[in-house]
Amino acid sequence: MIGGGMYRRSARETRALPRHGRRLLAIALLTCATSTYCFAQADPASEPTVLALAKVLPAVVNINTERVVRRTVRDPFEDLYAQFFGYYRARPREIRQTVQSLGSGFIVDAEGHIVTNQHVVERAADLKIKVTTDDGKNYSAHYITGDDKTDLAFIKIDAPGPFPFISLENVSPNLLGETVLVVGNAVGYGSSISRGVLSATKRDISVDNVDYKNLVQTDAAINPGNSGGPVIDISGRLVGISSAKMAFTPQGVPTQGLGFAIPADVVRDSVNKFKAYAEKHPGGKNPPGGEETAGSNAERLLGLQLQNLSDDLSGALGYARGRGALITAVEPDSPADEVGIERGLVLYRVGNRDVNSVEQVDRLLKPVRSGGNVDLTVGVIRADGSGQRAETVSVTAR
Repeated sequence: MIGGGMYRRSARETRALPRHGRRLLAIALLTCATSTYCFAQADPASEPTVLALAKVLPAVVNINTERVVRRTVRDPFEDLYAQFFGYYRARPREIRQTVQSLGSGFIVDAEGHIVTNQHVVERAADLKIKVTTDDGKNYSAHYITGDDKTDLAFIKIDAPGPFPFISLENVSPNLLGETVLVVGNAVGYGSSISRGVLSATKRDISVDNVDYKNLVQTDAAINPGNSGGPVIDISGRLVGISSAKMAFTPQGVPTQGLGFAIPADVVRDSVNKFKAYAEKHPGGKNPPGGEETAGSNAERLLGLQLQNLSDDLSGALGYARGRGALITAVEPDSPADEVGIERGLVLYRVGNRDVNSVEQVDRLLKPVRSGGNVDLTVGVIRADGSGQRAETVSVTAR
């Protein structure tokens, strides 16, 4: 095209072309003449990403979990009295509440087994898992097993197959720079798609005081609700499972394009282990009971109520800043009370890990079970270095 029109060769220029050149030119002109547009775009339906999504979308599910919790509440004025007068009510009022959460997953075989993140379904009550397929069909599902270390879980649809599934036999080679697609239930909008590249592999990160190992990194958007959904390449092969998004660095610097997924080979190996477990335990190991106690693990297991030590609060108390979590109350006759832990002390270590927030304490106590022992380092470390005291005590969880 020149100046908006087709360039026309003169008869002399055409005769000057070699014979095979004139033949190719004639074929090209004939092709253009029979086409609507000589340089028309390809049909979008034939794009590799569209074809890849057509392969996997029928196997992607939205996951809705529901559980009933018992939540303890106190009159806010009593908290004020406790702060100034040391008054503590041992039996706060209890209410029950239904808590729901959303996530994603995908079917891995024709029988309807689904892999997702452990944190999406770990505390779901028996038979309170609902999955919705891309065609809008709703099913109940039950929890079979999971692994906190890999943050993967295995559930099964309570309906006969066959179901469409994503094969784990041929996973993506995970090449840097390859195009990847994140599929899932982003912020509750099912079958959402985002596109990016595979930015890095073998990433170790910490998000919200949780350590993740050997992840793949992508700049494709990962949002709440994407957890447990597949990340695929443009051939429809599994790259990984959406797991975490780093919105801020540990120093509080905002980030962009830092999403992370559990790599496909880890998913494949875990699914093989989960299937072996399912064969030996046909009923699965649903979480016990239909209710659980809300609140922190420190309160539930040990009888401790904690508060983050802000800089202002540390300054007012004269405590060292940026260290520990303040103990605001100790339940009478609780495991913490029995070993002599008192209100006003600071919890500095759980096991062999330093802590500086309530959230971090809760995460570290998560693996502790009733009857298990945990070492707590408590005391007071003052900003001016005076009157230091801290000791480690062993507490048995109730």
